[in-house]
Amino acid sequence: MRFDIAASSLPEFYKERLLALKDRRISKDGVIVIKAQQHRSQDLNREDAIQRLVELIRTVTVVQKVRRPTKPTKGSQRRRLDGKSSGGHQGFTGQGSGLNFTCMCYVML
Repeated sequence: MRFDIAASSLPEFYKERLLALKDRRISKDGVIVIKAQQHRSQDLNREDAIQRLVELIRTVTVVQKVRRPTKPTKGSQRRRLDGKSSGGHQGFTGQGSGLNFTCMCYVML
């Protein structure tokens, strides 16, 4: 079943959101192609395709809440800094790094 977004009677807001979807069923020309072949009857397949089209349009009508970035809590900041300070004594060669550096300096006077 083919459904042309540009020729539909949907509000512009929904048309724009449908075209912005990254869905392989929507072509660049704004045509939605839904393939329905579950039933042996053409009428049942048509109803199934229309139902799936309605569900696709409903997913676009839901407006996502705008996420406002929040600051980390004082407790989480303190735990992070405590973890950094307690791990600082290990140094570069600590716990499983497998590296061992030896430095020798010779000075000729």
